[in-house]
Amino acid sequence: MQPQPPWLTVHPLSPEDALGATALRASVAAFKGKLAGTAARGPFDDVMERVAAPPDVTFEADTVGGISGVWAKPARPRKGAAILHAHGGWFNLGTAHAYRNFVGHLASSAGADAFVPDYRLAPEHPFPAAVTDVEACYRGLVDNQINKIAVTGDSAGGDLALVLLSVACAQAHKGGIGPVGAVAISPVTDLALTGESFQTRAEADPYFTRSQVAGLVASYLGEADPKNPLTSPLYGGLSGLPPIRVHVGDDEVLLDDSRRYVERAVAAGVDAELDVWMGMPHGFVTGMREFAAARQALNAIGAFLKEHL
Repeated sequence: MQPQPPWLTVHPLSPEDALGATALRASVAAFKGKLAGTAARGPFDDVMERVAAPPDVTFEADTVGGISGVWAKPARPRKGAAILHAHGGWFNLGTAHAYRNFVGHLASSAGADAFVPDYRLAPEHPFPAAVTDVEACYRGLVDNQINKIAVTGDSAGGDLALVLLSVACAQAHKGGIGPVGAVAISPVTDLALTGESFQTRAEADPYFTRSQVAGLVASYLGEADPKNPLTSPLYGGLSGLPPIRVHVGDDEVLLDDSRRYVERAVAAGVDAELDVWMGMPHGFVTGMREFAAARQALNAIGAFLKEHL
């Protein structure tokens, strides 16, 4: 067996979480591979709305950089700092409002205000609409005198967060303000879908199939190249980026999207680390009530963001 690389931490599955994961699998088995198209928007939002509301966080609708969205504000946030969170939903689904509770937990854990933009969704608005919107939102935060910004995102939002990280850092070299760090949770990083885990985790993943994912990605890409660094952060130049932390479940077809991105970032000299949570499915971090692993991951993410904000 090869030794584990120093940038990788593998977290064992606790007996309690194993029971929770088994129960979750049974409850979603009938829906595997079915989430697709605009008809899935309501059901997807319903799932996100069920995330437990965080205590001591208030929510406020706002527009930042011309992009509407929702602020999650903890009781005592640090001044001049903010988190910009790009929500998941395979570029086709999700709203800032449905994500507010989950992002409220991030804000509370980090002790900083967090903004979730309602970026435009495919298929009505294919690439580059979502990238344009999160970039406009980032510039809006800078214009509002927020000088310490961390970018975070989950799933497709992880893709957008890591693309934004590279774009904003490139602009920072020309005198702009670059992000202080990034956290990606189960990110999509390769829209060419070349990760081996689409095969090796095909059975283990309780939610997604490769053909389903290919359809959702195609509706976002339109005519765009899946290996364009603005669609797939895996193919961008990663040197000069600030610290990055990635959390992913071992039971995900997207496992290799995380592993390969961090591997490339480390090779480019970036302070990047990957946490793999055994037995955990995609999006497990939203299950604070169900999984100890979710609470532990959230605490680690909060500590990282606190340190860099």
